[in-house]
Amino acid sequence: MVEHGVGPGAKPGADPASEGIPAAPTRQQTLRLAMAQMCSGKSHAPNVAAVTELAGEAAAKGAELLALPEVGGLVNKDHASAREMVTVEEADPYVAACRALAARHGLWINTGSTPVVEGADPRFINRGHLIDPTGAIVARYDKIHLFDVDLPGEKPRRESDRFRAGDEAVMAATPWGAVALSICYDLRFPHLYRAYAKAGASILFIPSAFTVPTGEAHWEPLLRARAIENGCFVVAPAQGGAHDDGRHTWGHSMVVDPWGRVLVDMETSPGLSVVDLDLSAVAAARRSIPSLVNERPFRFVTA
Repeated sequence: MVEHGVGPGAKPGADPASEGIPAAPTRQQTLRLAMAQMCSGKSHAPNVAAVTELAGEAAAKGAELLALPEVGGLVNKDHASAREMVTVEEADPYVAACRALAARHGLWINTGSTPVVEGADPRFINRGHLIDPTGAIVARYDKIHLFDVDLPGEKPRRESDRFRAGDEAVMAATPWGAVALSICYDLRFPHLYRAYAKAGASILFIPSAFTVPTGEAHWEPLLRARAIENGCFVVAPAQGGAHDDGRHTWGHSMVVDPWGRVLVDMETSPGLSVVDLDLSAVAAARRSIPSLVNERPFRFVTA
């Protein structure tokens, strides 16, 4: 038999209340969350208009944080056309609008993502931002896992032809404790979320633009799995509907609690859902099933 290395793990018999997972201090135990489902267009202006309306509605309903979907700023599969509009972060109209709206309404905003460029590399970056109520950017996340797939009956999809991947997992401190940033296809890589949970994250943001066939088959099971296996809330705002660049997305923006219960499913129409999250559910789930600290090292062998 050949040994292939040692897996990560924690001490057997550890008490999750005293050892293993450095849960970040949660200063507020409830979060009024507004989650948006969008059908973003192929230029910035209509998307900025949509987010302006969503932020106003979120604030009117007493939300403290607005979560937006992947590519909220721009959905345009025509590379030449998109190239004329995609710019550096500092000049991006969607990012600027989100910052202004956060300050205007006193909201935290997770922008989901929007394509930007940086440096000499001609490829776009699928970048998300977390913005505080003063309008300051407190965290940036560049999508790590790019959607390079071969779906049955469809042309090959190669996100990496147009985008370059990020290489940093990003967790940010908020009034509700630590939150983890990710985007769409990252959802299929559970070790990323395990690392976030073991580092103390209580909320996993997974803004997305799933295809219809993959969404129908995998979206809800994957979201519930990430919530259950890590004892975290999952917040997954999504694109949904027929976009003006010709693509179709699955929708079904979801919030899942740490026990795997779906608290919100927005089905297929654009709009806003507001839900109150009881963050004590994170500690309760991890006490009941302390898998984060029950994890053990192992040797991998072949016979």
